[in-house]
Order: sequence, then structure tokens, then C-alpha cells
Amino acid sequence: MKWIALGLIHFYRRFLSPLKPPVCRFVPTCSEYALIAIQRHGFVYGGWLTLRRLLKCHPFHPGGFDYVPEKRQKRPDRFHSDRSSK
Repeated sequence: MKWIALGLIHFYRRFLSPLKPPVCRFVPTCSEYALIAIQRHGFVYGGWLTLRRLLKCHPFHPGGFDYVPEKRQKRPDRFHSDRSSK
């Protein structure tokens, strides 16, 4: 599913985006944001981040810098701490 989504975004960027004037109010652009989000976080969470970003794309939002969050680190397992080995 991830590769289908990335393929659709690449298709949009190559063939559909050049037909429109450059009007994106964000850095990175929404399509670039989607590529990074899906590559970094996978289809489900990256897709959710992309949807949230697209919902901000309207004339009443100021835009600006909106970077994809870094991949979250897994929390250490609290049941297998170093104390159990002592």
C-alpha cells in the first residue's frame, strides 16, 4: 500500500502539478510533505499526517514552515528493566 501511495504522489508531481501555478503556502510543499511522511512513518501514520496537512491548506491558514515530525522512538519496556537482572 505504501508503494502505491508513493507512486500516486510521484504521478501527481510529474504530470498534474505542472499544470497548476505554484501556489503552495507551505514549506515543504504538500506533495513533498506527503512523500516524506509516508516514507518515514509508513502508510497509516504518514497518511494521517498528510491528511492533517491537507486540511490546513486553505486561504485562512497562514502557511509557513511545517516539517514532518521525526520518527518516534520506542519507549523502553518497563517490565524488562535492568533491575530484574540483579
